[in-house]
Order: sequence, then C-alpha cells, then structure tokens
Amino acid sequence: MTASTLNTDLWPRFVTAARAEVAPALGCTEPISLALACAIAAKTLGRAPERIEARVSPNLMKNGMGVTVPGTGTVGLQIAAAVGALGGDPDGKLEVLKGLRAEVVDAAKRMLAEHRVQLSIAEVPNILYSEARVFAGGEEARVCIADSHTHVVLIEHNGEALFRAQPESTGQAGVAYDFSDAKARDIYDFATQAPLDMMDFIHEAATLNEALSRVGMDGQYGLHIGATLQKQVRAGLLSDNLLTRILTRTTAASDARMGGATLPAMSNSGSGNQGIAATMPVVVVAEHVGADRETLTRALMLSHLMAIYIHARLPKLSALCAVTTASMGAAAGMAHLLGGGYAVAGMAISSMIGDLAGMICDGASNSCAMKVSTSAGSAYKAVLMALDGVCVAGSDGIVECELDASIANLGKLASQGMVQTDVQILKIMMDKQAAAAS
Repeated sequence: MTASTLNTDLWPRFVTAARAEVAPALGCTEPISLALACAIAAKTLGRAPERIEARVSPNLMKNGMGVTVPGTGTVGLQIAAAVGALGGDPDGKLEVLKGLRAEVVDAAKRMLAEHRVQLSIAEVPNILYSEARVFAGGEEARVCIADSHTHVVLIEHNGEALFRAQPESTGQAGVAYDFSDAKARDIYDFATQAPLDMMDFIHEAATLNEALSRVGMDGQYGLHIGATLQKQVRAGLLSDNLLTRILTRTTAASDARMGGATLPAMSNSGSGNQGIAATMPVVVVAEHVGADRETLTRALMLSHLMAIYIHARLPKLSALCAVTTASMGAAAGMAHLLGGGYAVAGMAISSMIGDLAGMICDGASNSCAMKVSTSAGSAYKAVLMALDGVCVAGSDGIVECELDASIANLGKLASQGMVQTDVQILKIMMDKQAAAAS
C-alpha cells in the first residue's frame, strides 16, 4: 500500500457524512423508525389516536420483531407504534421516545390488549420502509418513512397530501454526500491529518456509548454478556487483559441497548449496535495506551468514518450483519492507537473480511450482543496479526490484494449474493411467530 497525496477536497464531504450518520439513537432504530412515523401521524391528526394500522418492509419487520422498546419492557413493533403515537416526540428523530411517561406506556399496552394496533408487511421496493395510519373521531392521518430511518416521504390528513417527497432506492435518501470517488486511504488521511476542529464532535460517541456500557455492566439487561464475562474474570476463568476488557465493555453497551435501557446510543449508519461496535473497542484501547483527547478523537473519527465508508457499499438493511463492518472501522481505529499506519489498518480490515463475511442478520434482539462480541474480538485479533505483518492473503476467498477491492467484494456479497438468505431468514422468523401465536 503506497503513500497518497492528500485529497482535501473530500474533507468537507467526510464531515457531512459523519454528522449525518453518527447520531444519538434511543432504542433499536427499526422500531424507532415506526414510532417516529406514528408520532408524526398523531401530530398531523391533532388528537390521540384510537386505532393504528402500521405497515413495514420485510427487512424492517425482521429487525423489529424481537427487540425490547426502551421504557416499555415490551418487545416488538406494535408497542413501538403505540407509544410513538401516544407520547412520542414528532421532532425527536431517532430519540422520538426520549422521556416516555409511564402513563403513555400503560395506555399503549391497553391499545395492544384491545387489538387496536394492526401490523402487516408492506409490499414495497424500499428495503427500509415504515408506514403509520392513525384514526380518531372519523379522521385519519398517514405518514410514510422510506430509505433511511427518519426520511419522511409522505404526510396525509384525511387523504389530502400535506407533504410529499420522492423516495430513493439507493438507501441514501436525504444524505448529502457521495463516497463513489473516495478511497479507504482518503478516510485514513482525513482522520489522522485534518484539523481537529473538523472532527471534535465525534468525541460525544465515547461519552454516550460509555454510559450505556456502564449500565450494561450492572447485568440487568439483555443476555448480560458483559456482566457475565466480568464475573468470570473474578472467578479466574478469564484473564483481565486488554482483549477481555474490549469484549466486556463493548458487549455490555449492546446488552443495555438491546435490553431496553433508556439511554441513547451514538449510532452509526442508522444502527446503535454499529455505533457501539465502532466506538467501545477504540475507547478501551485508548485508555490502555493512555491516549490524550485528540488521539482518541482522531481514532474515533477513523473508526466511524471507515465504518460508514464500508457500509455505503451495502444495502441499508440486508442479511449481512453490519456490526461486522462497523467493527472493521474499529480495527482501523485500534490499529492507529497501537502505532500502526494505514497499511496495518488495511491489513486488519482485509483479515476481518476473510473472517466475518457472511455473518447473518437474523433480526434485532438480545442476541445481537453476541455478534457485537464476536466482531470486536475479530477486530482486535486482526489488528494484532497486522502489527506482526500478517493478514489474510489476496488469493483467499473474497479478499483482494487491494483493500478497496476487498470492500467492494463484501458489498457484492451483501447486495447480490445474500438476497435469498434474507428472504429465508424472515420466513423462518415469521413461521416461528405464527407457531407461537397458535
């Protein structure tokens, strides 16, 4: 991998991308997207809805079926729709359920018990789509979100369109950046050499996701994997080393998020787990090496922006678990903190593509924390190999000798090769749900 000439013309675009794709999110973003549609629909209706009809794309259904909605203690898209409509902040975007009151949750659960919330799959071309229709007093309102979690494309009141936007099939709707002419080396150069004031905002990712990690370490949420690993350190079954701390603290944050903790995660590419995966390994390694704020900030920017760059080659939602690609960003950030340059970061990402390509996304649930743990471990292992000059060879599998070509191959696998996998995963999940209901 050769040195490059700085392409500073790309830097403002990188800042725009990071600001757009790294944002606070309370709860799993697929149910939150439906909650947001319902909140906007209720505002348009002008009164508390008596009944809700929700439709979502197959991918959004898959990712929303098994996850706990923050503040409710309840799993699934229907509770997200109800609390969004009855008490969500229509201007809150991915924090639409922030400050949810107990009486709203109680009223939402009554709606579900009285079968006043209907949910179905929408036959639409959009991978990410949520639609809310709310009814009260003989009136109705309808809101549609498409292509990204907060991109509203339609608002109707009593059948009259109040707002309409053209949805985009690329999955980049409403995003004012384009990575088609960028290279991985450009990402690295920006994060390591651009003025600090262009990226200082990214440090908030450490603040938010560390707070989630601390809550997760209490062992009250999800599969409490992080707390269990820490328990086994005390029992002498695990060593208290850097790898264990990376796994423990990263997974604890995912435990808390997936288990319904009422704290926001700093998300990446529309996913809180991706944000956690891109943040916490970098934070833990920064503490280990005694990095100052600037060094940590640059490593966080490298991690998050590399994760965005790789994810831009994938569908917004797919059968490929994107925690893996976020962790590839973390590998770059950790490599930088441990004294490796671009070559080491690139070798580590290539090894991870050889290691994790094909890990499936079978919907958002507590088990996502297992995938976060696996991906964080792969990232650290790949960095250690790269620091020793070892990586998966370009002759192996989908890995190429050039990093950007390897990333492109991963994108092809997700967007073309795993389409039928996604269909089969959803069918299995829907069959399970139907069997449980019968």
